[in-house]
Amino acid sequence: MTTAPVLHVPDEPLAHGEAWWGAVVEQGRDLKAVLTEEDGLALWLWSRWRSLASVGMCEDDLARIVVEYRREIWLWMAGERTWVQCCSGLIGRIDRRLAASDHHGG
Repeated sequence: MTTAPVLHVPDEPLAHGEAWWGAVVEQGRDLKAVLTEEDGLALWLWSRWRSLASVGMCEDDLARIVVEYRREIWLWMAGERTWVQCCSGLIGRIDRRLAASDHHGG
């Protein structure tokens, strides 16, 4: 059994969050695209959680989880959830995904 890295809640990306919100609301861009593009949340998180690679998760895996979690991310961007609530929930989802993957043999 592989021990998953302990992920921390990084400091809230306030300026990025405003830019992501503006891209969706003001520019009419697709949330999924905004989250997964070069300056999106998935890559931003990957730069802070690279330790996930030590248990076999890659950047694309994290991006898929972020996209699956987009409703809660949207609520954070809209001010309906705190960053800690949003990010803690995302960490929980990642931990469960890693545990399920480990339990099922990768």
